[in-house]
Amino acid sequence: MAQSQIWPDLAEPAELEDGVLRLTPLGGLGEVGRNMTVFEIDGQLLIVDCGVLFPEEHQPGIDLILPDFGPIRDRLDDVVALVLTHGHEDHIGAVPYLLRLREDIVLVGSQLTLAFVEAKLSEHRIKPLTLAVDDGSIATFGPFTCEFMAVTHSIPDALALTITTEAGRVLHTGDFKLDQLPLDGRVTDLRAFARAGDEGVDLLMLDSTNAEVPGFIPTEREIGPTLDLVFDQAPGLIMVACFSSHVHRVQQVLDAAAAHERKVAFAGRSMIRNMTIALDMGYLTAAEGTIVPLNTADALPRDEVVFVTTGSQGEPMAALSRIANGDHKIHVGPGDTVILASSLIPGNENSVYRVINGLTRMGAKVVHKGNASVHVSGHSAAGELLYTLNIVGPRCVMPIHGEVRQLVAAGQLAVATGVPLERVVLAENGMVVDLADGLAEVVGAVEVGNVYVDGSSVGELTEVELKDRRILGDEGFVSIFAVVSPAEGYIMVEPTIQARGVAEDDAVFDELVVQISQALVLAMDQGAHDVHQLQQVMRRVAGRWISKKLRRRPMIIPVIVIP
Repeated sequence: MAQSQIWPDLAEPAELEDGVLRLTPLGGLGEVGRNMTVFEIDGQLLIVDCGVLFPEEHQPGIDLILPDFGPIRDRLDDVVALVLTHGHEDHIGAVPYLLRLREDIVLVGSQLTLAFVEAKLSEHRIKPLTLAVDDGSIATFGPFTCEFMAVTHSIPDALALTITTEAGRVLHTGDFKLDQLPLDGRVTDLRAFARAGDEGVDLLMLDSTNAEVPGFIPTEREIGPTLDLVFDQAPGLIMVACFSSHVHRVQQVLDAAAAHERKVAFAGRSMIRNMTIALDMGYLTAAEGTIVPLNTADALPRDEVVFVTTGSQGEPMAALSRIANGDHKIHVGPGDTVILASSLIPGNENSVYRVINGLTRMGAKVVHKGNASVHVSGHSAAGELLYTLNIVGPRCVMPIHGEVRQLVAAGQLAVATGVPLERVVLAENGMVVDLADGLAEVVGAVEVGNVYVDGSSVGELTEVELKDRRILGDEGFVSIFAVVSPAEGYIMVEPTIQARGVAEDDAVFDELVVQISQALVLAMDQGAHDVHQLQQVMRRVAGRWISKKLRRRPMIIPVIVIP
């Protein structure tokens, strides 16, 4: 793949011509998370997915990262529907924030997906308009005709879809794998994929998360025997951490618990909410009496209970992290077993290992993907992607749902199956792709960025403020206070320096106080009478001195008072 295809110097796209389908990814390309793509034709918009991205360590204090709605903010009345491929947070988590802007957008998805979304929206006091679809359903939204297909993923009821317009047909795989023995018996509908291919797929939007992984992903059923063995060898309490939407994994935990005569309790708000929904709808089954409330389980003998909790990614406020920090009513110790039944999302490695170390320090045995077969991916590996490419036989391919290296790997797979190089569209967030006459190409780009959720603030925090947080965390800060009389050119109260997050004692700054005083007097003699000018003098002098003497670059906060 040519690098210029991924990072071209692109201007804003020209006005969309009649009969041309335009795709604008607002998230999910070049990253694993916040998936959202906008389709446009004849002045109407169809959105597929609207998810969140979870922050990394270099984004301190951030709760969530949303897609940038900027390019469509003024066109929300043109949105005919929002299609949700499945119920994972990276595909549905940003829906409440979009519906705050226009509450009556129709949400389209499977029954379980919509149930998860509706529960989430109720917390935001939003009652959505919904349309439930199933595999085989066909629905028309303005100029878009969508046909839905069953796919296997790490959550029930996941869907792929074709989007047909006068410009051509797009097959959007969503997240999928070719597990031939799924727990619920619902396999990826390759016959529907083949039928779409026979009718002609002009653009295949292909899940690329595991494009670098050779072969085929093992079946979910392989987890069961491993869990059974771990349960058999666990003398004390068992705790299983996984994603709060991973119904199939929780089902296998319930089965293992029943086989070993243990009770199961859910911990974590999202886990309790989602598993209650799955139980009520029949997607999760358990023998009567197997599931007990958290307070009941806490009173049971430790060798008779299993806790299923959130926090498998080391999230600071999740139940597992709080347990590892000793800040939760559930305690673990020698004889207890903790199972991390999930993969590592890129960027979360340090947080997860910190939790593992904390639990190990408490004496617990920690079982994870690195030392046992307790997780299989929900995304197709290279062998499955090749199989899919050959079945569909698309004219053009656009890798989605992956970091740049994964998008490139998926593009290489497409070329290997005979797709011409020039028909492999490698795009990132904000790059605009037009489909016309059966051919797709990048035609420009729109400005998109990270939209941060920071407590009750949405989109107000900027990269500049994030940089300030990183500086405060890494380098500390230094405040300098002085009272001056510019008119008379002298210092009334000598500079006072206070430092936080700096290892050295405040006495180390005595030399700096002298230099700042001299610089302020000189500046006032040269006509600097403005507070801002004098603060800048203090900042420059302090910055140079601290950098040279202490080899640090802290945040410097100068304060000048003029009576």
